[in-house]
Amino acid sequence: MKYIMFEDFSGAPVPIIFPKRIDFAELREQIPYTKVLSAGYVHLAGSGFACHGESESLEAQARPEDAGIISAKLSNPDL
Repeated sequence: MKYIMFEDFSGAPVPIIFPKRIDFAELREQIPYTKVLSAGYVHLAGSGFACHGESESLEAQARPEDAGIISAKLSNPDL
């Protein structure tokens, strides 16, 4: 799966996870948040999520903290 981490209007990180067949730029066009924090690929690995890679079209790459943010948001969507 792919993901883009956006900054929402309050400054909080918001991950959006989507299938590999959708281009990063295509999804980006649909989202109203102005700032992309990171982008790459995410998969479930053993004890949690792992993020890696980059989006050349968005000029963004996976960050070490992304896996923890995705895990926290999926564990508690109200965050």
